[in-house]
Amino acid sequence: MIVVTAPTGDIGHQVVQNLLQSSAQVRVIARDPSHLAEEVRDNVEIVKGSHGDAGVVNEAFRSADAVFWLAPADSKASSVTEAYVDFTRPAAAALKEQDVKRVVSITALGRGSPVADKAGFVTGSLAMDDLIASTGVALRGLAMPSFMDNIARQAVAIRNQGKFFLPIAGNLKLPSVATRDIAAVAARWLLDNSWTGQSEVPVLGPEDLSFNDMAEIISEVLGIPVSYQQIGFDTYKARLVQFGMSDAMAQGMTDMAWTKDRGLDLAVSRTPENSTPTTFRQWCEDTLKVAIDG
Repeated sequence: MIVVTAPTGDIGHQVVQNLLQSSAQVRVIARDPSHLAEEVRDNVEIVKGSHGDAGVVNEAFRSADAVFWLAPADSKASSVTEAYVDFTRPAAAALKEQDVKRVVSITALGRGSPVADKAGFVTGSLAMDDLIASTGVALRGLAMPSFMDNIARQAVAIRNQGKFFLPIAGNLKLPSVATRDIAAVAARWLLDNSWTGQSEVPVLGPEDLSFNDMAEIISEVLGIPVSYQQIGFDTYKARLVQFGMSDAMAQGMTDMAWTKDRGLDLAVSRTPENSTPTTFRQWCEDTLKVAIDG
């Protein structure tokens, strides 16, 4: 039995689809099961509730061989620690109590960086993995750069202004990865019952691109001029607060961007093993263009 948390999210719903295609037994934890696709509801066990709740995770982890763990970045949390580490504490206890063998988690690049303790969401996710590792469970922390899919959140600005905005330097080449590839890597580890031990698994995408590079590709795919505009970190944080984030979580996002601008995601060398297939151009054609046209 494989347990999937956050099964309606960008990554989680694709993990579930991949596992079901492999005929795995799947149990999901869902706050609102009605948000699951009908074909998913018909083919998985469902535990209703939050995976931050002790009773829920103890029920869900019972007789489980493996768990896919993704802590939602609660935009209203009072601190990054609350959102990642405190949210995960009940699950860490349940992993030991229910004797779960393996966990595949979604975490971030940056471990060992001199700015890793100042990296906001990254700092929180690495501390979350440390908590999971402390239980003794076999762990593969899938260490991520930024997601290509985050650019789709600026679809309206791209369509209406021909621009997208972030506080990171426009000419800095960085890795990025499509969520479809993250889900594929996660499913492979979840379906493999042979591994033991604890380690991070970088998932880097196929190439390093700057945001200026991305703007050029977006322009070519959409057939309209699109440019990237770097904004100040204070402006970036203010926008996040305007969109409803707590001050602490907006600061956590801003701190993460600040460290990425200083090369946080560049410490891991690209290899065939940690590169994934979906290019940014392919992602734009398959996903961003649909979001813009919609």
